[in-house]
Amino acid sequence: MPNIGSLGKFNCDSDCPLRRTLLFFRVPKFRIFLKYWLPVLLWMAAIFAASSDSKSFEHSSRIIAPLLHWLFPQMSEDTVHLIVFIVRKCAHFAEYAVLALLLWRALRKPVKNDLRPWNWREAGLVLTIVLLYASSDEFHQIFVATRTPRIHDVVIDTLGGAAALLALWIFGRWRKQW
Repeated sequence: MPNIGSLGKFNCDSDCPLRRTLLFFRVPKFRIFLKYWLPVLLWMAAIFAASSDSKSFEHSSRIIAPLLHWLFPQMSEDTVHLIVFIVRKCAHFAEYAVLALLLWRALRKPVKNDLRPWNWREAGLVLTIVLLYASSDEFHQIFVATRTPRIHDVVIDTLGGAAALLALWIFGRWRKQW
């Protein structure tokens, strides 16, 4: 039975090496989860929260429209509405671009001086996950009173993920990583 020795140090009986071995194998996996997969899950949670009622068109236009009216008092209401729409679609594009990059990082688990070549299969897997999550996000909006699910949002989200992967591939080619 383990007991506390002098100065609070931990003393073990015969089963302590087994405990240390189990802890050794569990802690690195937990660190990998925290470092690579927790950011993915937190970003997915942020996307889910953004598709709630508080981020609906009516609420976001309450922020962007007054700013546009303040900056450009002569701007027509139709133009303001169009700019709010474009800003919202760019936000879709950007949030799923970030998701794709986080997923790529989690799947690759890069190390310093990573010399692995570009893997199109991994890129395809990342893009598939982005597409599925975008679809589930739009499905979630069916149950939010002030939101409407749209197929074109799934397309914009997926294009955001594809653009991020393309930019990553171009950057890697430029840096001669793959």
